[in-house]
Amino acid sequence: MSDSEAAPPESAKKANGGKAIIKVRGVRKVYQRGKQDIPVLEGIDLDVPEGSFEALMGPSGSGKTTLLNLIAGIDRPTSGTLDVAGTDITRLSEGDLASWRARHIGFIFQFYNLLPVLTAFQNVELPLLLTNLGKAERRKRVETALRVVGLEERMDHYPRQLSGGQEQRVAIARAIVTDPTIIVADEPTGDLDRKSAEEVLKLLGLLHTKFNKTIVMVTHDPAAAQAAEIVRRLDKGQLAADQTAGPFR
Repeated sequence: MSDSEAAPPESAKKANGGKAIIKVRGVRKVYQRGKQDIPVLEGIDLDVPEGSFEALMGPSGSGKTTLLNLIAGIDRPTSGTLDVAGTDITRLSEGDLASWRARHIGFIFQFYNLLPVLTAFQNVELPLLLTNLGKAERRKRVETALRVVGLEERMDHYPRQLSGGQEQRVAIARAIVTDPTIIVADEPTGDLDRKSAEEVLKLLGLLHTKFNKTIVMVTHDPAAAQAAEIVRRLDKGQLAADQTAGPFR
């Protein structure tokens, strides 16, 4: 991703009527605890248009994070299909699924998952070490990602030298450095104070509007959900029929 490659803000409007980049059909997920089956998702059908920013809400145990992990190819469904970025990921081998994730998915976690012994630059560079890019191209991409999140001047700082909000912005830079097709975020503001949370949500909005990124975010926070274009609700493993339009509508 580079500033010169940024799509115009109007590109986000395509999400309202664009083709689905995520197609979830009849997805069930059942975990086993001993001999007991624990159903988490029950027959989920979902279309997420390309270039949209969607929030998944619901009570604890409703299956939000499970659905996010299935979309990201981190977990596999018990049954059903997931067509994501043009690939039925339920049919991929573990090796092919790992390669697919590296190309298409940027993941933002609640607790940052930064390595404390690495600088901000080195943390952001980690996903690129799995590619064939040379050192100069890796540096260019890392600097661009850190510039997008407003931390270019902090690239040599370690996580302990950053605030929580800055750590999360480093984590976002790491998620976007490979220019992924889809960004998935699991409670990205859950461990932040209100001011830092607002900065992170503003940054996600920028990635959506300026760079036309497809974003699927899980959140408990109604204020965070309002940053999204569409708010969907899960309850007891089922997706509610209604949805709420956010400010981008």
